[in-house]
Amino acid sequence: MTDLFLIGSATDVMLERLAAQFTIHRIGDMDDPQAWLAEHGDKITYVGTNGHDGLKPAYMDAMPNLKAISCYGVGYDAIDTSAAKAKGIVVTHTPNVLNAEVATTTVLLMLACYRELLRDDAYVRAGRWETDGNSALTRSADNQTVGILGLGRIGQAIADKLAPWGTKIVYHSRSEKDVDYTYYGDLVEMARDVDTLVCITPGGAATNKIVNTDVINALGPQGTLINVSRGSVVDEAAMIAALQDGRLGWAGLDVFEGEPHVPEALRKLDNVVLLPHVGSATHDTRAAMGALTVDNLLQHLKDGTVISPVPECADM
Repeated sequence: MTDLFLIGSATDVMLERLAAQFTIHRIGDMDDPQAWLAEHGDKITYVGTNGHDGLKPAYMDAMPNLKAISCYGVGYDAIDTSAAKAKGIVVTHTPNVLNAEVATTTVLLMLACYRELLRDDAYVRAGRWETDGNSALTRSADNQTVGILGLGRIGQAIADKLAPWGTKIVYHSRSEKDVDYTYYGDLVEMARDVDTLVCITPGGAATNKIVNTDVINALGPQGTLINVSRGSVVDEAAMIAALQDGRLGWAGLDVFEGEPHVPEALRKLDNVVLLPHVGSATHDTRAAMGALTVDNLLQHLKDGTVISPVPECADM
């Protein structure tokens, strides 16, 4: 049997499929993974992991015969893909199967901010509808200008879901794309021109705190910030300060800098909607992600190819 190093959790269905072809070594069962790898790392040829845990460089170095890393999740910034490719290790992830679900979560956050869902839910639960009358008016989400930071597969799915509402879509990315939407090369300029800024760009050094004070100030007191990408993309301290003093109107957040820790200052604000990184967290989507994670491993074991390599490994 081929040896697989498994980082993080896996469903029973995933484990059953993997166990039929691999001897599974689960990091959760190890008191000292680095010590275990020092003794056994040379027999590991495959790694299963996730976008949050990734694979520590020291772990990769301790696996001289590693062939492939299969990541459960579309994000893979916790894996050093350059180092992996240099060692001849292909890295895969799970794109496309979660596009629609993350787009739905984005729309949910946007609607919750515009229509003050949490405020009005609390209003009814507290009995205030009966005692105080109707709650305050909210904003319409129709006919808004939405700027998408990172117009990839999920960004396009978000644009598609917003289209029926008369939404004007504009975008900022590393380069202009062959789409009908207006491209902005300057993120601050785009933030100044939109009602809502949606972050769906990959994490990593290139996008670390790309949504900074200048971008947030440009979005302004009537603006809404939605982040369904990575917490590192937004300068969290700057965002909190802007939400507190009214320089930013609303925020809908599924991701955070130090998750699962969410700053108390952010939790106390009533102009934010907070989710525990559940953008793709439905039974259907997670099952599809799990299946693709396993399929990548099994296909590589069979013939050395993979289904969904990360872009950096597409030519391997």
